[in-house]
Amino acid sequence: MDILIEYLYIIPAALIAIIFHEFAHALVSYMFGDPTPKYSGRLSLNPTKHLDIVGTLSLILFHFGWAKPVSIDPTYYKKPKLGTTIVSLAGPLMNFILVTLSFLILGLILKIQVESGLFDNVILNIIYKFFSYLAILNIGLGIFNLIPIPPLDGSKIIGIVLPDKAYQEYMGYQRYGMFFMIGFLILITILEYMGFNSPISLVIDKVFGWFAEITMNIYF
Repeated sequence: MDILIEYLYIIPAALIAIIFHEFAHALVSYMFGDPTPKYSGRLSLNPTKHLDIVGTLSLILFHFGWAKPVSIDPTYYKKPKLGTTIVSLAGPLMNFILVTLSFLILGLILKIQVESGLFDNVILNIIYKFFSYLAILNIGLGIFNLIPIPPLDGSKIIGIVLPDKAYQEYMGYQRYGMFFMIGFLILITILEYMGFNSPISLVIDKVFGWFAEITMNIYF
């Protein structure tokens, strides 16, 4: 029963993380003059437009994952390589904006509880738990997508420092990206089964700790 209750927090938090991540990609590309996201229905907050089944399940189960990539056409950008980099950064940046907002709310709730003694208040505890998961899942989605392996956002971000020919060759490996991600999930599953924390989980925990420390310094 406890695990089912946990998923009542995790699933909506995962949907929010994915929707806003992909919407950010679509919006920035559209703002740069590319109509492709709008025509393909990705300039939307409708979750069905953005969800990748495997990536969403990964985010729910392992706290990191991915979504269905937004189709863009960099030829509409004034500077295609720079534009692609900024559009690719938009998703993870949105995740960390949500992380920041989540921690501001968490800090506020904690301050209210400390000053009023309302540690057993059900509503405050529900809100606190939801935003804790929202922070964790946005960290996981943002960090994982910065890995520079196609088709993740990180692979497009490094294009700004690669020569055009090298970048095109590198992006040619995008067709193998799903094999990488499935293999990564299998590795994580094996590690979790053996009782080990995965490298990505350790990074997520570390980043969560940094935000928690900053939040405590702000409020206390």
